[in-house]
Amino acid sequence: MCRRRQAGFTYLGLLALIVLIGILLAAAGQVSATNTRRERERELLFVGHAYRVAIQSYFQSGHRYPVKLADLLDDTRSGARLSHHLRQLYRDPITGTNGWTLLPAPDGGIMGVASPSNRAPLKQTNFDDADRTFSDATTYGDWQFVY
Repeated sequence: MCRRRQAGFTYLGLLALIVLIGILLAAAGQVSATNTRRERERELLFVGHAYRVAIQSYFQSGHRYPVKLADLLDDTRSGARLSHHLRQLYRDPITGTNGWTLLPAPDGGIMGVASPSNRAPLKQTNFDDADRTFSDATTYGDWQFVY
């Protein structure tokens, strides 16, 4: 009879251990997901700044905004290739697509980009001066990279 009680106790101990491991794995998964999201936010800030600087360079070289993002790769407004304002068209790191929200300029061109994502950002403070309005953002789409 004593052996049966011990076997039952071992079984309960094993079940408790499995539950504990499951809880720890769930917590580790949550931390990993948060870290991945923070990395995507950092990438969005980098890519957004790259687009902002490229649009600024394009505008300053001809006093017009680009009509499409591809114009930032090859600037041929005067018939001759002027320069690359951007090395490549970047994908939106939050959605994983090239489907940027294009922010229209008064003359009909593009004066900025924003992510189409409506998820709430994790980062709420400590933005650069150019991005200080991002502190009030409720979605990633509110992070508008405008020149």
